[in-house]
Amino acid sequence: MDKFEFNVEEKGQISDGYHTFDELYYHRMILFAVICNSHKDSAWKSWKHDDGTMYDDYFIVGIETVKGHYTYHYHKDHWDLFEVKELEAAPKWDGHKPEDVTRLLTLNKEIKQHTKEEL
Repeated sequence: MDKFEFNVEEKGQISDGYHTFDELYYHRMILFAVICNSHKDSAWKSWKHDDGTMYDDYFIVGIETVKGHYTYHYHKDHWDLFEVKELEAAPKWDGHKPEDVTRLLTLNKEIKQHTKEEL
């Protein structure tokens, strides 16, 4: 897939006519917070990567699925949205890529399986 670059001052304000990039990233963050906060036993956050590094003013949030981790970085202003355990350092990156977001679908299967076992 070709990558397109836009030479504009505020890339976050680029819109598809319905939403800006900034809006969509905010929506993704809220949805990931709901997922993480609903799976506190599998979710975590940290101010550091496993090697002790981190981007200025950012933290990492992740969740463990049966297929591996999935993570995002967020600005420090959003730390409190994620009501999950804090780790000294994030687990070692397992190589997941954006297309691995489908790992999150396995969380729903885990809930269904857990519910069946309780019955």
